[in-house]
Amino acid sequence: MVDGEERAKPKPFKAEYAKSGRASCRKCKENIGKDAFRIAKVVESIETRERERERERESIRERETKSIRERERERERERERERERERERDRERERDRERERERERERERERERERYHNKKQVKEHNRRRERKRERERERERERERERERERERERERERERRRRLQC
Repeated sequence: MVDGEERAKPKPFKAEYAKSGRASCRKCKENIGKDAFRIAKVVESIETRERERERERESIRERETKSIRERERERERERERERERERERDRERERDRERERERERERERERERERYHNKKQVKEHNRRRERKRERERERERERERERERERERERERERERRRRLQC
């Protein structure tokens, strides 16, 4: 029995009319004529039993292989979910850093207002501040380019991983 399936039990005897006149009795060796009624004792052959056992073994191997593949797919899905959570945490940290930079800029502006009263000083300071902002924007653009390169590398790794899984 395989997984609760019941095999039909073979009948111990078989009765039929002879299809040709070529058969003979196995006990007395007499010829059995065509259309003669004959009775045979059914015996399961060793080959038949071996074929059945091999089918059962093959079925078990197939189920185990499917189970292994499914577990591997589930592990891969879990790794992908973990990578996505990590990317989300990175994005959140980046947003926090950006908010902190903005607060720092605001504090800096406040200090500037307190420090400078003279118009000339304010103009000079504004020029310096503008250059500083430009440098900051350039750094931010560079960080964005780096993030984009990182995303592209991640996509490339993902494509490579999928190609390997398909093989």
